[in-house]
Amino acid sequence: MKFLVTPRSEFAGTFKVPGDKSISHRAVMFAAIAEGESRIQGFLEGEDCLATLQAFAAMGVQSERLENGDVVVQGVGKQGLKAPTADLDIGNSGTSIRLLTGLLAGQAFRSCLRGDHSLMTRPMRRVCDPLALMGADLTTAESGTPPVEVRPVRQLQGIEYELPVASAQVKSAILLAGLYAEGETTVIESKATRDHTERMLQAFDYPIQKQGNRITLTGGHSWQGRRLQVPADISSAAFFIVAACIADHGEVVLPNVGLNPTRTGVLDILLAMNADIEIRQQQLVDGEPVATIVARASRLRGVDVPTELVPSAIDEFPIICIAAACAEGTTRITEAAELRVKESDRIAQVAKGLQTLGIEHEEFADGLSIVGGPIGGGRIDSASDHRIAMAFTVASLAAREPIEIIDCANVATSFPDFVALATDAGLSIEVCE
Repeated sequence: MKFLVTPRSEFAGTFKVPGDKSISHRAVMFAAIAEGESRIQGFLEGEDCLATLQAFAAMGVQSERLENGDVVVQGVGKQGLKAPTADLDIGNSGTSIRLLTGLLAGQAFRSCLRGDHSLMTRPMRRVCDPLALMGADLTTAESGTPPVEVRPVRQLQGIEYELPVASAQVKSAILLAGLYAEGETTVIESKATRDHTERMLQAFDYPIQKQGNRITLTGGHSWQGRRLQVPADISSAAFFIVAACIADHGEVVLPNVGLNPTRTGVLDILLAMNADIEIRQQQLVDGEPVATIVARASRLRGVDVPTELVPSAIDEFPIICIAAACAEGTTRITEAAELRVKESDRIAQVAKGLQTLGIEHEEFADGLSIVGGPIGGGRIDSASDHRIAMAFTVASLAAREPIEIIDCANVATSFPDFVALATDAGLSIEVCE
């Protein structure tokens, strides 16, 4: 699939972007091993989250997707999962494979996790090494990538583990394994990462302690199913926010967007770039802060992105780079090497795209320097990365010539209605199979 986008000058309207991908994954996982029924409202029906739902179906968890988008999950309890009859195919979802590795480490059956070509290149030792310290029996490919085979052990043991890299997925995998471990499991963070797992545990009334950068839980507790509301995904909203900011004129209104403080780095960065963004109607829903975001056409300026904001904006950097290309002056991003091991090497792919569009830039091992200027057109390879594809689609609002973006099918992993909503807002997108 490829997108052909032609320049437009206006981006406006009120839009409900999809449910938060990170929270949708976790809602399914915790509902699956709860006691009794849970109802998940706002679930993201993207390919990644459906892969998580299908993995639990393969382990005996029944669920139903309702016409209104809600998902009803019949929890089987912490000890109720059944051995899958085949390998669990997680598709393109890094969140699924890393978190499930932690959850499956404590099960009484063998399992094997694999995915598509991109997922099979993702690093897994960062998850498997601390799980092995807990007594888990796991193997990966020789390169430390999937497939991941998880074999049953008699009992996991709680550990105290300091994360060598800022990673919510690694933290969550350890905490999920800790649910099945004897004694306390403590994760220590050097930099705060998204805390959806901790908030979800609290929403299910699981006892968890957080003191500074230390998160501790004790294994052995169970929880009851409940109703959960998934907020709109700030990572998806970011494409519409930047689109409004770089358009010649227009305003977008995005209701019920999750504003978890470990995820709002993109807003802090854009505000520092002089973006016209307004936050309205803030409230707390199932432990997650949500609000309405209003974004308007802005005169952006380049900034040195504070390194302390990098972990809380790690998924949004492709679209932040497009904002930088449209800003006056230079934007510099460093300490973001994690971008090289996402669905693609996002530093390299963004750099190639900027080169095609005629934007002056410099690529570093851990980031990019981007000098804002006139945006041309050309052919962009998204490398099957949904965020690269959507980011360069948005760039058409500031382009002087058409842009062709190839390998766009994976947009469906996180934002299945992107083309329809973005077209309604003002983009000109032709989809070619």
